[in-house]
Amino acid sequence: MTVHLSARLRDVRGSAIRDLLALTARDDVISLAGGLPGTDLLPRERIAAALATAAGDPATLQYGETVGLRRLREVLAGTEGARLGRALIPTEIVVTTGSQQALDLVARTTLDPGDAVVVEDPVYVGALQVFQAAGATLHAVPVDDGGMDVDALAGLLAAGLRPRLVHTVSSFHNPRGVTLSGDRRARLAALADRYGFLVVEDDPYGLLAFDGPPPVPVAAHGERVVRLGSVSKVLAPALRVGWLTGPAALLAAVERLKQCSDLCGSTLTHAVAAELLADTHWFDGHLGMLRTALRERAGALTDAVREAFGDAVTCSVPTGGMFCWLEFTDGTRPAELLPHALRGGVGFVPGEAFAVTRRLDGAARLCFASNPPPLLHTAVGRLAGTWREQAAVRRRVEPCVRSSNCWSATPSSPMTPSRP
Repeated sequence: MTVHLSARLRDVRGSAIRDLLALTARDDVISLAGGLPGTDLLPRERIAAALATAAGDPATLQYGETVGLRRLREVLAGTEGARLGRALIPTEIVVTTGSQQALDLVARTTLDPGDAVVVEDPVYVGALQVFQAAGATLHAVPVDDGGMDVDALAGLLAAGLRPRLVHTVSSFHNPRGVTLSGDRRARLAALADRYGFLVVEDDPYGLLAFDGPPPVPVAAHGERVVRLGSVSKVLAPALRVGWLTGPAALLAAVERLKQCSDLCGSTLTHAVAAELLADTHWFDGHLGMLRTALRERAGALTDAVREAFGDAVTCSVPTGGMFCWLEFTDGTRPAELLPHALRGGVGFVPGEAFAVTRRLDGAARLCFASNPPPLLHTAVGRLAGTWREQAAVRRRVEPCVRSSNCWSATPSSPMTPSRP
């Protein structure tokens, strides 16, 4: 049966990460691919107790307000207000089904087809899909060790670009792992005020700083900022609780559009999230445990990479979040290495999956959050073993590329004859 698909959908790139989840779900594969929090770090017993309490209230099993359970919005107004350094009220919060829905709603309420949107390069794949689905015209700015290159953005603006939105994963970037510096945050907010665009500050990882307080949000520096948050990385993804805060006119439009999508979120999981976030003594202890565990896992992964690969890669040094960024210096192409790595029992995401305009064919993203240190060491060992095997294949192949008897490596088979 033929089904007509919209032009917008045809422009949406598939997520290589989601496609990889089926492959890395095999019991024999250690996954460094998906950005999943460690299952062993999820507070299952505390969530179960909160769920039992919430289920005892008949109101939590009913439809709720489109903008979310009021008790949860009260709690979030307090926590977000503390980070922003100013008081917020519940009407300044809209609760969504994860922060991905928040991003989609913001895009659909602000963008017409062809509108300019600035994204980071490498980009968070979920943002790329949302803006492609909205029909936006994308303009990329690079990410370096200080986060988004705000000087590059300023250059585009000075040359006449007038975006509707500028999207940034400001803290512990996905996929790059870096954090937007304080001076760049202030300048980004100032540019938004000067040129009239909205900054979409996507911040699911901000509370996962390994040492010291979370970075001060971009939204603390100006009013033209939409902040997106989530409990997926600090409580559990399955709660599907995200939120946004921003200009009042935008929030009203988001509420109206959200009624077209799902009428309301899960009052039950809103009640669970509200109880856990409001229990500050428990939540602070849980967050401290989480940060300590992630710091240990990041150290285990980066130590193992340095020991196994030496000068053949450069490896980012995470200061929070969930991701480590590798760049091979020996000509290795991770997209070609991946099929062999999966057969060897380890998965990762090639950098090309996050590319907008830059060449990232020598890069890879590794997630250290999902596995404890011993498994991370094993995973890096498997990856290094595959890398050495494929490097040996390349050394055998390259001298004979002009020979009619040459053999070549392909992603589908380690050694395939170049002619019958």
